[in-house]
Amino acid sequence: MSPADAPMEVPAGFLFSAVAAGIKASGRPDLACAIIPGGANAAALFTTNRVVAAPLEVDRQHLKRSRGRVSSVIVNAGNANCATGAAGRRDCEQVCREAARLLKVRAESVFPSSTGVIGVRLPAEKIVRALPGLIAGAAAGSAAAESFARAIMTTDTRPKIVSRCVRAGSESFVLLGIAKGAGMIHPNVATMLVYLFTDIEASPRDLQALLRPVCDESFNCISIDGDTSTNDTVLLLASGASGVSLRGPGVCRQFAQALNEVCKQLAVEIISDGEGVKHVVRLRIEQARNRQEALQIARTIAHSPLVKTAWAGADPNWGRILAAAGRAGIALDPRRINIFCGDLQLCRGGVAASFDEAQAHAYLIQPQYEVRVQLGRGRVSLDFLTCDLTTEYVHINADYTT
Repeated sequence: MSPADAPMEVPAGFLFSAVAAGIKASGRPDLACAIIPGGANAAALFTTNRVVAAPLEVDRQHLKRSRGRVSSVIVNAGNANCATGAAGRRDCEQVCREAARLLKVRAESVFPSSTGVIGVRLPAEKIVRALPGLIAGAAAGSAAAESFARAIMTTDTRPKIVSRCVRAGSESFVLLGIAKGAGMIHPNVATMLVYLFTDIEASPRDLQALLRPVCDESFNCISIDGDTSTNDTVLLLASGASGVSLRGPGVCRQFAQALNEVCKQLAVEIISDGEGVKHVVRLRIEQARNRQEALQIARTIAHSPLVKTAWAGADPNWGRILAAAGRAGIALDPRRINIFCGDLQLCRGGVAASFDEAQAHAYLIQPQYEVRVQLGRGRVSLDFLTCDLTTEYVHINADYTT
């Protein structure tokens, strides 16, 4: 059974809900919440874009004031609340205050998120009007969690949900990951929002220490279009309701492994559902001197329109890959570079290898495949998940606001 087909496990201590607040023109659900009645410890990572949406500014302030405690998450889709000035910040804070009043908690324990169109004023009055019904409808279980996942979608074609239940001695803990993102994906920690819910006991400091390296190996190693969003957020919440402590014997290792698996699978789900994507490409950079060098070369190749359109056409044009690697800002020796599509070698020592073009084309027609680039510089390897660039992507984004 694939991870996407596995039954959803929902951690204890979390309630979920979703409603249609009237933000999306379609009338579909566009406002979601996760409520933690006992509160949760939190860790978060945000976009590195210097243009930052109002909710991210509020989130940073709230996490600092609450010392990493969160009692609820409020997410709206259809409006990014970015580039909206002081008014956008006030709108976000108004939503937090009203949610806090209804939940009888402090406003700084509310974590807001937004996703959608940039530069349009957030209809805070619609959200405030919808909050009582949203909160009253919060429930435990997989159906409620799935409603949360569906409500935060924008151009996504499907919800992205991955979970794990892990035995820890005589007890167990659950980790649930929910993400949205199909375009504007180039996390630098797409519009990418990721929420990770667990019932393990852990401090904000310990959660933060685990979250960053996992994100570096998952969400920071994917790209659809090279655009870093203004709203990228990864939030990890621990309710402690399972009674299993992160500091118990062997538990930290088990949790880190589960967190890594969930985030990597969510990364795959994001790329697979990319706007207009026909081919998911696992780009493997081998024989680099260090990870940063490998990442820099992977990103340059993955962001090349010429490379991505060749992949869209299942064209084994290895010269475009070689040229992209050569402009990545690394002192490469082309005579050491080898390029493979799966096991089929296209380039040897920086020049054409003898290969069957029909066989290469047949390999590249597959919906998922691997491209390997050997640099001949060291022993470090890195996997980077990316995709092709199709006319459908252009149509989706050309018509996004009109």
